[in-house]
Amino acid sequence: MKKTYVAKRQDIKRSWYLVDAKDKVLGRIAVKAAVILRGKHKAIFTPSIDTGDGVIVINASQVKVTGRKLKQKVYRRYSGYPGGLREVGLENMLNNKPATVMKLAIRRMLPKGTLGNKMIKKLKVFADSNYPKLNPAPLSLEV
Repeated sequence: MKKTYVAKRQDIKRSWYLVDAKDKVLGRIAVKAAVILRGKHKAIFTPSIDTGDGVIVINASQVKVTGRKLKQKVYRRYSGYPGGLREVGLENMLNNKPATVMKLAIRRMLPKGTLGNKMIKKLKVFADSNYPKLNPAPLSLEV
């Protein structure tokens, strides 16, 4: 009988990848980044263990969206109090906080809970092309 492989802490080798979001579609970048953060691109992938690598996304302010999302997409948050629902449109968020738009898109593709919280810590998003040099490997987004 074959045994299921479970990654061990000493088996996990982490590296960093660089993604340039300039003129790329938001969702396509988010999918690739989520796969790398989760570790699904590795042969040692284990669903319950963080086997993923780090991702640096630059030029988040120059990301593109398709269709009518720029006018129609709305980000909602609720404080829990009566009248505490806050809504911000995508166009407004891209103008004010482009890094937050990218981070939310990627975060919502990761597991919820403590495992997802560990994974999102390996994501660095920058609105422009200035970032701390961690010797990342460039990541190709071609499908």
